[in-house]
Amino acid sequence: MRSKKNFKFITIIALLLVVSTMILAYSSIQNATNNSVYDDVNFIPANRVGLLLGTSKLLSNGKPNQYFTNRIDATVRLINAGKIKFVVISGDNRRKDYNEPQDMKDALMNRGLPENRIFLDYAGFRTYDSVYRINAIFGQNSFTIISQEFHNRRALYIAQSLKLSAVGYNAKDVSKYFGFKTKVRETFSRVKMFIDLAFGKKPKFLGEKIKI
Repeated sequence: MRSKKNFKFITIIALLLVVSTMILAYSSIQNATNNSVYDDVNFIPANRVGLLLGTSKLLSNGKPNQYFTNRIDATVRLINAGKIKFVVISGDNRRKDYNEPQDMKDALMNRGLPENRIFLDYAGFRTYDSVYRINAIFGQNSFTIISQEFHNRRALYIAQSLKLSAVGYNAKDVSKYFGFKTKVRETFSRVKMFIDLAFGKKPKFLGEKIKI
């Protein structure tokens, strides 16, 4: 009987620690990035390069992914407003049948962006990798991150921790119903981000430098 009580007590303490860590991670990121995220293209500072964070073109059911579409729209707005000139698309390409950077490149070119202004980072398997590599591989110390606000804030916190200067332009979010799973996953991603930063984790791949 006593062992069961001890197990319950330890379980409750563990759950409280997990919840507390999640709350701390969320609040720390929110507070640190409040002055770095922008919804209005007219007010965001200009940078030479934008970092477009990758996502899948289609959902698992084959329907268009609004996260993808809205990030493309946001990138086009920045380009048309003269707020960025070049775009580095960083995403996942670990399988032959799945290529986030190429899909986003095709979408941007269909919207009129010249190919010579687009650079692809096929090793952006995680947001941490994308932010790290924009500096280590593409040589950018100052840049504009393009994604939804919740994602931008995590990427910006990573940039700040790496001593990089960045701002985030918020693409339109999706409805709470369709975005619920993504937001839950984001909560755990923020905790993992703190672990990566604490241990100074490096991207899985680096490689030769690319000049923009």
